[in-house]
Amino acid sequence: ELVSCVGWTTADELYSCSDDHQIMKWNPVTSETTRVVKLPDDVYPIDLHWFPRGIGGKKQSQAESFVLTSSDGKFHLISKLGRVEKSVEAHCGAVLAGRWNYEGTALVTVGEDGQVKIWSKSGMLRSTLAQQGTPVYSVAWAPDSDKVLYTSGKQLIIKPLQPNAKVLQWKAHDGLILKTDWNSVNDLILSAGEDCRYKVWDSFGRALYNSQPHEYPITSVAWALDGELFAVGSFNTLRLCDKTGWSYALEKPNTGSIFTISWSIDGTQLAGACGNGHVIFAHVVEQHWEWKNFEITLIKRRTMKVHNVINDAVDLLEFRDRVIKASLNYGYLVVSTSLQCYVFSTKNWNTPLIFDLKEGTVSLILQAERHFLLVDGGGLYLYSYEGRLISSPKYPGMRTDILNAQTVSLSNDTLAVKDKADEKVILIFEALSGKPLGDGKPLTHKTEIVEIALDQKGLTNERKIAFIDKNRDLFITSVKRFGKEQKIVKIGTMVQSLAWNDTSNILCGIQDSRFTVWYYPNTVYVDKDLLPKTLYEKDASEFSKNPQIVSFVGNQITIRRADGSLVHLHISPYPAILHDYVSTSRWEDGVRLCRFVKDQTLWACLAAMAVANKDMTTAEIAYAAIGEIDKVQYINSIKELPSKESRMAHMLLFSGNTQEAETLLLQSGLVYQAIQVNINLYNWERALDLAVKHRTHVDTVLAYRQRFLEDFGKKETNQRFLQYAEGLEVDWNKIKAKIEMEIAKERERAAASPAVRT
Repeated sequence: ELVSCVGWTTADELYSCSDDHQIMKWNPVTSETTRVVKLPDDVYPIDLHWFPRGIGGKKQSQAESFVLTSSDGKFHLISKLGRVEKSVEAHCGAVLAGRWNYEGTALVTVGEDGQVKIWSKSGMLRSTLAQQGTPVYSVAWAPDSDKVLYTSGKQLIIKPLQPNAKVLQWKAHDGLILKTDWNSVNDLILSAGEDCRYKVWDSFGRALYNSQPHEYPITSVAWALDGELFAVGSFNTLRLCDKTGWSYALEKPNTGSIFTISWSIDGTQLAGACGNGHVIFAHVVEQHWEWKNFEITLIKRRTMKVHNVINDAVDLLEFRDRVIKASLNYGYLVVSTSLQCYVFSTKNWNTPLIFDLKEGTVSLILQAERHFLLVDGGGLYLYSYEGRLISSPKYPGMRTDILNAQTVSLSNDTLAVKDKADEKVILIFEALSGKPLGDGKPLTHKTEIVEIALDQKGLTNERKIAFIDKNRDLFITSVKRFGKEQKIVKIGTMVQSLAWNDTSNILCGIQDSRFTVWYYPNTVYVDKDLLPKTLYEKDASEFSKNPQIVSFVGNQITIRRADGSLVHLHISPYPAILHDYVSTSRWEDGVRLCRFVKDQTLWACLAAMAVANKDMTTAEIAYAAIGEIDKVQYINSIKELPSKESRMAHMLLFSGNTQEAETLLLQSGLVYQAIQVNINLYNWERALDLAVKHRTHVDTVLAYRQRFLEDFGKKETNQRFLQYAEGLEVDWNKIKAKIEMEIAKERERAAASPAVRT
């Protein structure tokens, strides 16, 4: 008889229900099958969903009960042992689907009567969410459990639980929609229909992928838990696809139609309920990892093949349990199996470091140069490559099951997490202690953030984070959130994907139809006008639409196109060499390199780096090379200033930090310089305030103000200036003498203090 539904309790135990009224239990490892219970003859099961594990911080090792919907209009709450705890009359006609929300606090059922109903955990009716004239075939919860997605003929409808909230509805297929699924990690929606197509949508109803028509209607689709893969079932067809829609593998098993697909919790295998009475099991193999000259492939569930492409050496790595996740970067391969974690150095494949895991199911591995992060259902764990637990950051309302590589980022000293409770906030932790960085205030942006990435090199207090918000704008800011707070600066628009380089702070991204490399993103804090000159841009139309950057190692960038093919790009190696020189203050080598390469972009990078590191001589050479004469002149005038403090202040002015420049001068007691800075910037009010407050140079301010008004042929209208100008003679000779005296005094002071002239 036809098998209608399947569901996993643990990674190695599956329950299935079929039209012969039996519930069976399967163990794919030992191939054992046992009958759990025989249902009454009038109950034909349609859908099964296990109650979610781990509610309210209590982690159960396995699910304890499930909901079974049936053709007699009831749903049944059944325990793991097969005892029917409760049967509830729910719909007129068959109950076509039932789903628990992620917290296990509510159940949604849909039926042939076109109703969508919400029930409490114990099976009491809470509300009827929707009513329509056609049967609802499939239903799914939103990641936050605050909305429900259901089918209505050829339409998909997203309805929030709050009354009067806006309902989203769109035509998704040309035929009846049979199945839909919504993933909690990547927030994407799958739909499958009788028009023989499957489609991927974002949560706003925009189509991201549309498959070619198949031979038969598509009867099932299901996301793997981590949102990286999904499976599609049809008549004698099982297909494995990437989250962007392209297909990894196609199998043609002799199964009849596959009505339901259920992924195991660790995402390594799936089961399908087949129309000819079989249950089909499938394992995901042949995953592929690349780094520099190593290619690693998972050839069996417990075996990896390592191929060194330089000398063609092949190593086989055997594991005790099946491999769940792996990551290869920075010279290390980190592999998590169902019970242990293995760390291999790429220099030696024979002696891995092995340690046991607490929770088991690792959902994400992130690597930095000095350590790596494991994410599982219980928390975030930072380990050194020697296998020592460094820290385990925690924050209120932590939901680790929905974190992925876009929402967590790791560098040698910092960990950044995009919080789910408030999408506009990025939490930043110190890697070594696991405590919030600085004063503990998170980084807050004005709109929702989609993707974050920390740079990998340089000093801790210069650590930068780049992020893309909901409008696809790219921003950069420093992670230090106390003292001198740096602004959040926008450096790109319509950015689809981004990645930092692994060895120097170079950022690459795909914006609109151009592939862009920001050779020195810090330029925005030094000399904003220079940023366009430090970019490398290339037409990205060859990558087709929606390409994703996979990695940026050395000077090679790997991009995955929408059809799944990989494209390798090489960028100039010189900016990375320049970064290296500057980090060790080898300015002459930097200038020599730029003269050798003769590239404007490189000179612009050097100019920005020199100003950032307060090396005026190099800055002057670099600005001259890119023809910014005004800046060369200003740098020359800075060099002639009498004291170190005023030179520092003018450097700050150069980068546009007027407030800091003024503060620095006032702290050093150089009141005249502070007033003069404001006069030069035409901040008349502020200049007068300072002069009055410090009882000095009021006449200087008034004299410059008068000259300014005369130049423009205007009359004085400002009350304060009129008030101070009464009975005050402006004597330019006197003022000039006073200014010269100030500068001489400053020179003497500078000579007396052992400040080194820069």
